[in-house]
Amino acid sequence: MAGLFLFDIYLLYANSKGLEANRVLPKKLSNSDFNPISVEFQSYYPFRTHISLIDELPKQFQKRDFEHRTSLLKNEERAFEYTVRPVDRGEYVFGNLNIYAASPLRIIKRRFVFQKNQMVPVYPSIIQMQQYDFLAISNNLSQFGLKKIRRIGHTQEFEQIKEYVPGDDIRTVNWKATAKQNQLMVNQYQDEKSQPIYSIIDTGRVMKMPFNGLKLLDYAINSTLAFSNVALKRNDKTGMISFSKNIESFVPAVQKVTHLNTILENLYNITTEFTDADFGLLYAQVKRKITHRSLLLLYTNFEHISALKRQLPFLLAMAKQHVLVVIFFENTELEELISSDAEDLQTIYHKTIAEKFSLEKRLMQKELQQHGIQTILTRPEQLTINTINKYLEIKARGLL
Repeated sequence: MAGLFLFDIYLLYANSKGLEANRVLPKKLSNSDFNPISVEFQSYYPFRTHISLIDELPKQFQKRDFEHRTSLLKNEERAFEYTVRPVDRGEYVFGNLNIYAASPLRIIKRRFVFQKNQMVPVYPSIIQMQQYDFLAISNNLSQFGLKKIRRIGHTQEFEQIKEYVPGDDIRTVNWKATAKQNQLMVNQYQDEKSQPIYSIIDTGRVMKMPFNGLKLLDYAINSTLAFSNVALKRNDKTGMISFSKNIESFVPAVQKVTHLNTILENLYNITTEFTDADFGLLYAQVKRKITHRSLLLLYTNFEHISALKRQLPFLLAMAKQHVLVVIFFENTELEELISSDAEDLQTIYHKTIAEKFSLEKRLMQKELQQHGIQTILTRPEQLTINTINKYLEIKARGLL
């Protein structure tokens, strides 16, 4: 037995190189998405090697038992891929990449350590932004549930005269051009460009609540990034404000491709203590800094109508000068409880309370609409889709 033990040591340690491994990380991880991580390894042993891979994941994942077992043939190269889903922005540090190798005898194991302390930042959801980027370019936004909005009137900019095709609005016929060309010609319009649009993010206490592991604040941040990209691709100006008890960031609305990176970095750097937000301070900032009529998309949340009424004077003041859209959230856990079957008295009681809160949300939406303020009441996971829908609707109706 001692002889086999020594022989196994010789098999594993005679080759000084033994194994090589490399953890391949993206430059940025995408918050709330499943991000692929790849580990490439190669055996230099002249025999089948049994491998145990233990990757030390960042502390934010709270996973200390990550292990993958496999075997490598003589001089074989192979890659192993796994995914991670972060739910907070910031710096994530991967520790040691540990490989334990055993020979066919499997008496002892040799430990290899690679790539200590690799840091990768977790940014707002770049993956979601890219999905909507493709759809915006291809004008196929309906693929993700985005509505086609009927154009109302001709509040758009004239683009060109073209031949009539079935489906064109007969009201756009250009009779002078039709007479010249001896065929039906129509005016083609496009959305008015270079209109200023601001995403305003409440980073206060009401945005701390998590759904599916992700805080409402980060749903708003992800939506702002994806929406800003779509708006820029459609030639509008985009900017942003984040606020709670202070104005934390202000990015003026600009229409240029490089501006998206400015917005991305500001979104990445948003930090908050989740204190009560000061809407009076927000109104003062908007009045002072945003001097042209703009579309303001305000991401916030109200749980009680009394909370809404406290902020209503400031919302009305902003809505006088701008097109204000107040975006707040359905409580999806309560909605699921409402739709479930009541099997006992306690469940009936809980459902009754949940229905009261759900009704109050809709009363708040109605209250805002009665004051002429646009609203979006949305499930967190549908936030981006519903925000882009509202943007397209406002553009089509010529409200801005």
